[in-house]
Amino acid sequence: MPKIIVSDTSCLILFNKIGELDLLKKLFGKLYITEKVLEEFNQPVPDWFKVTQLKTDVHKGLSSYLDTGEATSIALASEYEDSLVIIDEIKGRKTAKELGIPVTGSLGVLMT
Repeated sequence: MPKIIVSDTSCLILFNKIGELDLLKKLFGKLYITEKVLEEFNQPVPDWFKVTQLKTDVHKGLSSYLDTGEATSIALASEYEDSLVIIDEIKGRKTAKELGIPVTGSLGVLMT
């Protein structure tokens, strides 16, 4: 299991809607998100979420063809050697894989 688990907004929205946000804590312990993901989620987050500032501008290039939340999530995951990004959108998943970042989606989380 990677040390750093980064989530895009879609996963958080889905698990929140089905009342299973705590499943992410049970599986991963801590979940890293960006400020943009927090804005898009637009809900209070539990203390086991770590809202993290980006150290690079990688997301700016990605934002030209990805949603801002996806771009910042991929950028955040790229800043850590041992990370996994939870992202559902095909374009975002493909981009993360091209950057060498391991990817799963909401369904993959449920299958864990």
